[in-house]
Amino acid sequence: MKELLNAYDPDTIANLELRIANENPDASPQQINSSFITQHSSLIENAVAVFNNPDLRNYITDVRKKYDQVLDTHNIDAITNIGWVKDQQAAAENTIQDFTTWIANNKNEITALQIFYGQPYQRRALTYSMIKELCEKITTEQPLLAPVNVWRAYEQLGKASGSFKNELTALVSLIRNVAGVDETLTGYDKTVDHNFKTWVFKKQAGTTKFTDPQMQWLRMIKDYVANSFHVEKEDFELDPFNKNGGLGRMWQLFGEETDGIIEELNEVLAA
Repeated sequence: MKELLNAYDPDTIANLELRIANENPDASPQQINSSFITQHSSLIENAVAVFNNPDLRNYITDVRKKYDQVLDTHNIDAITNIGWVKDQQAAAENTIQDFTTWIANNKNEITALQIFYGQPYQRRALTYSMIKELCEKITTEQPLLAPVNVWRAYEQLGKASGSFKNELTALVSLIRNVAGVDETLTGYDKTVDHNFKTWVFKKQAGTTKFTDPQMQWLRMIKDYVANSFHVEKEDFELDPFNKNGGLGRMWQLFGEETDGIIEELNEVLAA
């Protein structure tokens, strides 16, 4: 970006011309001007070279579409009706219906949606990147159906239980509700908390009795999944696991059951 600004900065251009003149004291004005044009053109080419990347161009186009505003000065809006609660409720219902329709129209095309509409055990394969890509697709193609907007529509109708921690967890909660996984719209972290408590209770009702250090690790995994939707062994190199001994520490606590517990938690927490 600095190179792009410098290519058209008056001071930079003046300094370039002065440097060429100083380096070539015997050159004619025509020669200096020719050299200046060549070097300035090279400066511009280097500055815009970054835009030769098609991925970057597509990303900029998508971002522009997301935030672009079109001002229509020919078809001026006219007030057709003035109302309060009833109109707000109708708008909220339309937002939810539009979101539901968009999900239904794309459920066979997007991997993340296929997982929600598949068998329950498949939800353990859901990853953070899948949800992030889905969120970007929705907000780019249908900005009015951004997860926050749809959640607010549910709240307007009194159909939301709790709140959401961020846009991605809001999206997961919304899809779970639309797909029929959850009967009511509930914050994803609350769903994970409930599933975790149920799992621990069933485990300890049998022969398994978790120690305090083990429970500390299990809760860390639960909190991680509540924000990232899935945990892999590689994730134990990240916070908060690495600060508590990483995967090696988990092996000390759970031994040969480590892999099984990771797999099991991925499945039950996303149930």
